[in-house]
Amino acid sequence: MRRFITTPETSKHRFFVFLDGSVLPDNMLVNIALDDAHFLGVLSSRIHVTWALAAGGRLGVGNDPRYNKTRCFDPFPFPDCDDSLKARIRALAESLDAHRKQRQAEHPDLTLTGMYNVLATLRSGAPLTDKERDIHERGLVSVLKQIHDELDEAVFAAYGWPATLSDEEILEHLVALNRERADEERRGLVRWLRPEFQAPDHATTPAAVQGEFPPDPADLAATSAAAVPPSAKRPWPKTLAEQAQALRSLLASLPEPATPADLARHFTKAPRPRVAELLDTLSTLGQARPLPDGRFAPP
Repeated sequence: MRRFITTPETSKHRFFVFLDGSVLPDNMLVNIALDDAHFLGVLSSRIHVTWALAAGGRLGVGNDPRYNKTRCFDPFPFPDCDDSLKARIRALAESLDAHRKQRQAEHPDLTLTGMYNVLATLRSGAPLTDKERDIHERGLVSVLKQIHDELDEAVFAAYGWPATLSDEEILEHLVALNRERADEERRGLVRWLRPEFQAPDHATTPAAVQGEFPPDPADLAATSAAAVPPSAKRPWPKTLAEQAQALRSLLASLPEPATPADLARHFTKAPRPRVAELLDTLSTLGQARPLPDGRFAPP
């Protein structure tokens, strides 16, 4: 690969950067074999950092966060968004990576830890010390903050969640999405991050190109909108955001478009008027496509 994503295993601040493919990383780095800046953007967002800080351990005299790959990365559910949002996240992540590297190239004594210390102070509203003001000016930390703010906004939009969520609400949403993805995988639907590498035998099929493993025909029949056995029904989520995410995920997994009533049958005690209302909202946001016959399809 021409480049890959890396993050220090133990660090005061959780940040991700691209390293050139010629670099041989040591054992203190956690390395992720992805070269698409879309993934760098998602990992750098408040959503993933909140997850990583909660899931990972702590280590050292400063009790610094530790990035445990099996707890912080493997179970993390990436967003399933359209190409325009992916392009937005990708562009912001490239800007983030380029900005930090440019400032460090011009000022070799600048460290990422120092820049993110100042960023944390800016976010807290506390006054900067003389040393922090120097780092702020040479590192253009206000620009760093702006890029991160715009990136967070784009990643929240990719998940279809409001950017006003608290850290606790972010974790609740991610746990619920993780459960949905686990249910998909039990049915044979896997959202590969690198399908050409992880599932080469299926990389040429439309589903695999989109990061999804083609489900077994028997599973498709079992999940058809016309007939849903009680054992296959999902609990209707409690919050509005989770309900919207559940409908979007279900719509993407069905073999054909479905009406609001069809989709409601896949959940226990799902109010059909609420399902119809949410589908209209998803349609307005470009996350569902209404058809003339009253059915809905993925965007």
